[in-house]
Amino acid sequence: MQEPTAEQAKELFRVCYHLTNMYCSIHLVRIDETTNRIYILAGDETQLEILPNGSVRYL
Repeated sequence: MQEPTAEQAKELFRVCYHLTNMYCSIHLVRIDETTNRIYILAGDETQLEILPNGSVRYL
């Protein structure tokens, strides 16, 4: 099982905090073990990925 980097873990917490403050439900959080990116599916259409360096990309 792949572990997130420290930067990813901090950013994941921040993103999840903001999503839930907007009353947006989080449906899926998954780490891709081949690219080490975290994917988040939230609300009706929100899709994000957190890169290993902690930067967030909206899909």
